[in-house]
Amino acid sequence: MQTSTLSKSLLVEPERHPLRPIAAAASLGSTIVFSPHPDDESLGCGGLLALVTSAGFPAQVVMMTDGSRSHPNSRTHPSARLAAVREQETLDAVHALGLSPQAVHFLRYRDCGLPTPRTPAFAGATAHLAALIHKVRPDTLLVPWRRDPHCDHAGTWHLLRATFAGLKDRPRWLEYPVWAWPQAETKLAPHAEEASAWRLDISSVLSRKQQAIAQHRSQMGALIHDDPGGFVLEPEMLTYFAQPWELFIEPTDV
Repeated sequence: MQTSTLSKSLLVEPERHPLRPIAAAASLGSTIVFSPHPDDESLGCGGLLALVTSAGFPAQVVMMTDGSRSHPNSRTHPSARLAAVREQETLDAVHALGLSPQAVHFLRYRDCGLPTPRTPAFAGATAHLAALIHKVRPDTLLVPWRRDPHCDHAGTWHLLRATFAGLKDRPRWLEYPVWAWPQAETKLAPHAEEASAWRLDISSVLSRKQQAIAQHRSQMGALIHDDPGGFVLEPEMLTYFAQPWELFIEPTDV
């Protein structure tokens, strides 16, 4: 029974999913990527952002949190300084993808501090997100996979799902995995009964995506050296984002 359930994971043998050509990025039109932390935009959607921009459509990134808790014991990079560093890293990363600084909206919620459902702060956050979406009028929204195993990834999904429910004109909704990749054979991964998956060919912009990821130096072990327990994007994790394609999930309940 367990083997049958796990075999339905959409992240197992991902190359079995349809590969859409580079030109398919144009079908997404104007696009907003909602990123829980600085670096998720490059990891999960860097190729897509580069292709949408190259196709002549506006692409924007909404950065939900400040990423200030990745190295909580660093004296050289206390939370305020680290937040500023990660903001600049984001601007450098999106520049590598062809986006302007004006294409990034920093909401600056504290890392692991997104508003939770059924709180006044949650209602205020969804109202702010709805106003932003109404102003931009995107054709497509990209949000983290709903069970991506991090509180800010799940929190971003909950905020956007509540916002989306209140929109009169609803854009296309896509979800992208980040931390679900190492959990591909667990219940955290997307499964066939709840969604479909497809891949976008990003081979023409893969080098730009890799350049964007490299800009997040604070997360690569190249900048902060006084917090041995701080976060580092390990080589094994980065292999998931070194492919000449990116995978996107279309849930059946949207």
